[in-house]
Amino acid sequence: MENSGKTRTDELSETMRTYLAAIYRLDDQEREDNIYVSTSALADMLDVSAPAVNRMVTKLREAGYLVHEPYQGIHLTESGVREALLQLRRHRIVEAFLVNVMGFGWHEVHDEANRMSQKLSDVMAQRMAEMAGNPTMCPHGEPIPDAEGNIPPIDDVLLSDSPLKTPLVLTRVLTRERDRLEYLEALGLVPGTSLEVLNMAPFHGPIQLRVGKEYRIIGHNLAVMIRVKPEEP
Repeated sequence: MENSGKTRTDELSETMRTYLAAIYRLDDQEREDNIYVSTSALADMLDVSAPAVNRMVTKLREAGYLVHEPYQGIHLTESGVREALLQLRRHRIVEAFLVNVMGFGWHEVHDEANRMSQKLSDVMAQRMAEMAGNPTMCPHGEPIPDAEGNIPPIDDVLLSDSPLKTPLVLTRVLTRERDRLEYLEALGLVPGTSLEVLNMAPFHGPIQLRVGKEYRIIGHNLAVMIRVKPEEP
């Protein structure tokens, strides 16, 4: 039975919140394959050493925020998910504020939002959300949890798994790498874009798209960073 955890939110350090949010993001990205997140993937996402990850995983496990199964990986408990979503709410509000109010590009905001959101109070986050127009999603298309840590269900699939010759809409982009985001924007592949997959070469080969009246060809390694859903009539 999983430990739901009794540690108070105000006892969580900024680093602990960052780890929980990162685990949630990885779990969301890999949910089709496995409920567990590998510690090596977590180290890569946060750009920290394996020993540092292991130490933090131990702290979070002892506090009841995650379960660690040897040789399988980690996954969040119910309380871990809630704290992760509250941190993601602050982070995504900051991203929306930086883009909608301050005029930053979507490729510029992730690292800055990481720094700002760690010390952001709920009162300030709510004021920033109001100034940004009360957005429901961040600039990358990820939904913004509400103040209680609730999030609407997300019904989308990877572009690499989407059906051919079906009207689709791009829902969100999973990468936060600056150069990839700039490239996707140059191709017109941003949240809300209508598109259609015309052809997928076998063995993870190139993918041909129609974006509006334009044609695009992207690699499989980029298609797995894009999520889509059928476009509503």
